[in-house]
Amino acid sequence: MTEPTAKPNAQAGSQSAIEANGNKPSNAPQGTVSDAQYSMTDTQEDDSAVVFDKAALLALFTVDSAVDTAHTVTPQVQTDASTDKDSVAVQRLALYRAQHERTRLLYMAPANTRPTYLVQTLKSQFVEYQQYLLAQQLDKRGLMDTNGLERLWQQLHVVDDIIADIVRHMPAQQPAGWQLTTQDGRNPLCYATIGKLKNTKPIFDQGSLNSYVLGHFGVSSFTYDRGYYIGHVVGYLFSCYFCAHLSISYSVTALAPEVVADYEYASLETPHMVRLLQGLDGYCKKRIYQLAVICARLSVFASDKRIERMLIAEVNDFDKKLQQQHLDVLLLQGLMPDSNDSTPLF
Repeated sequence: MTEPTAKPNAQAGSQSAIEANGNKPSNAPQGTVSDAQYSMTDTQEDDSAVVFDKAALLALFTVDSAVDTAHTVTPQVQTDASTDKDSVAVQRLALYRAQHERTRLLYMAPANTRPTYLVQTLKSQFVEYQQYLLAQQLDKRGLMDTNGLERLWQQLHVVDDIIADIVRHMPAQQPAGWQLTTQDGRNPLCYATIGKLKNTKPIFDQGSLNSYVLGHFGVSSFTYDRGYYIGHVVGYLFSCYFCAHLSISYSVTALAPEVVADYEYASLETPHMVRLLQGLDGYCKKRIYQLAVICARLSVFASDKRIERMLIAEVNDFDKKLQQQHLDVLLLQGLMPDSNDSTPLF
């Protein structure tokens, strides 16, 4: 891994964040296959004049703030399937707008106002960190790399360094949408969940490390058994690297235009996706890969695998062959140990 880099200055960071989320200034460099230029809405222009202090910006990334945004849009109890579907669409749109605006405000803030190493401050609310603490408590036999993982969590600020470097190098592109599904229909990337879920626990916006990372490049959510991502192609590449590193079977298809109404994005087929990836230089791809590997090592998926190994170790915590020999001797002699017998049996 290359050495950590400084955070971008306010002007460069603001421009890159706007490009990553779909709004480009008029003097932004032109892209190749899907370059487009969006003007800010009147609301965004008015908001840009509002001065946010460091505490206010930090509050935008806390889970409590995200919960309020995601769950006060519409009631959770619905009367029929059609109403429920409409509710999910409304909630998803509100979530995406909140995610976009939060990132815009962060990068538009002056350098001295922007929270330093935000990811380190937020880590206690990430499900990945909570799952790591659980695995650490359960690891009575020393099966997991506690020192290595602890060191990685302590150095989590490198995530912000890599993100800043990627933002500086990624080309301007119109936001594009993709749909990601995994073999078991779960949510390994821990996208923020909206609506019904098939077989996974709900995750609040900014409640995971991955949702924090992807928020710098676009917007994302998970519903029922599939994840949605709208934004820069680096977010798509991050998701692919993440799943591949963990050997998770996945598929990615273009997100149909009607899935997220009133939010502009391109629905691109495979040839266009190839062109977008070709627009990234090798350095940028390497940095995205580094970021994906760090997040994969700290992921809930990886922690669950470690806990599974602990379960197997508890089942196999004695010599089964030796116990069978003891049992055969007892049965051959027609004897069974009484309650005071210390002879091991199983």
